Amino acid sequence: MKKYDVVFLGSGHAAWHAALTLKQFGKSVAIVEKDTIAGTCTNYGCNAKILLEGPYEVLEEAEQYSNIINTQNLAVNWQNLMDYKKEVIHPMSGSLKSMFEQQGIDVIMGKGKIVDEYTIDVEGNQIQADFIVVATGQHSNKLDIDGKELTYDSRDFLSMESLPQSITFIGAGIISIEFASIMIKSGVEVNVIHHSNEPLKGFNTSHVNKLIEKLKSEGVQFYFNENTQSVKKDGQHFVVTTESGLSIETEYVLDATGRKPNVQEIGLENVNIEFSDKGIKVDDYLRTNVKNIYASGDVIDKTIPKLTPTATFESNYIAAHILGLDQNAIQYPAIPSVLYSLPRLSQIGVTVSEAQKSDDYTVKDIPFGKQMVFEYKNETEAEMSIVLDRHQRLVGAEIYSNDANDLVNLLVFIINKQMTAQELNQNIFAFPGASSGVIDLLKFAMM
Repeated sequence: MKKYDVVFLGSGHAAWHAALTLKQFGKSVAIVEKDTIAGTCTNYGCNAKILLEGPYEVLEEAEQYSNIINTQNLAVNWQNLMDYKKEVIHPMSGSLKSMFEQQGIDVIMGKGKIVDEYTIDVEGNQIQADFIVVATGQHSNKLDIDGKELTYDSRDFLSMESLPQSITFIGAGIISIEFASIMIKSGVEVNVIHHSNEPLKGFNTSHVNKLIEKLKSEGVQFYFNENTQSVKKDGQHFVVTTESGLSIETEYVLDATGRKPNVQEIGLENVNIEFSDKGIKVDDYLRTNVKNIYASGDVIDKTIPKLTPTATFESNYIAAHILGLDQNAIQYPAIPSVLYSLPRLSQIGVTVSEAQKSDDYTVKDIPFGKQMVFEYKNETEAEMSIVLDRHQRLVGAEIYSNDANDLVNLLVFIINKQMTAQELNQNIFAFPGASSGVIDLLKFAMM
């Protein structure tokens, strides 16, 4: 039976960053993976999504110059786009596997299961480790309805070989709205069914409403306060029905009602590790109740955002904790969240809704799209709401813009370093430019 210092269950960002660090410090390391090396984000999630969205972002920006650019002949060739995706995304898993092996990390393919606190069984072969890190991520959830086997998930969508004429999304969360944003630009008939009247919970309500109205103007049909009841096959189409009697005929049905942590069939019960359908319970050091077994990434039961960069942060922390380089409890910085719709939404730190409930904060609105028309490429709807504390320091922001993802990354440094307007004035930024203009407006708001 081979023995390692550390074994990881899973090979995504929640695992491999730590694995590389531990190996560089001389530890013996193995990664166990039952699916595709490098996990969901690399192969079936973030990377594939942002790649497919790229050409649609060009269409979005061109439409901002509709009186200057002839946009009638602009269109995305889905087949060519899918070929490009295969060319770019598919080799990543193999490249990372080769990198792991070149660094001396053993990659063991197969379904891993914890046998005892130091032993993992991989389809009949057992390995031992001083430390085990569970980084098994999440899987797509499907509603328990008649015909659920007829629905697709996000992984299926991101490998869709040809466009349907119509598509229906169950759920109005991140996945549905991101995919709806690009499907409507390809001329696909798009329907979104949601169980309540609150889509995209967690993002700025006014920005969400603004985005939903924009998607409606482009042709997306939203059906709120509708509980999906069944999906049935009808010839070449499907019929989606709700409890109220709504009936939608469609060619493709994507169940985007959330994701669940992969806590089943990995042997947690064999060592009495505490877990629920929300994930694995951990302490402030990311250890389970079995102290040599850690959990990392989306499989953790936590309230902070389950995001790839969060998983990477946790992975790096676990490596430092095992090595004795950081014995402090994990402390998360302000974490940015982004909705990759068209336009995008982002947020970081104290939210507007939280700030409005306390006298400790001030909320200010910055309509930078209108204030910087040419610098911001005519995206006049772009705007930002910021939250300042009693010392006029930036502690939160919510952005509506095509560049919301890049802008929020600028704010990461300002918020986490607690920079003041005066400290920002000690820096020189490239001019003219969209980001430098936004920083100028931000400095004025912070004074």
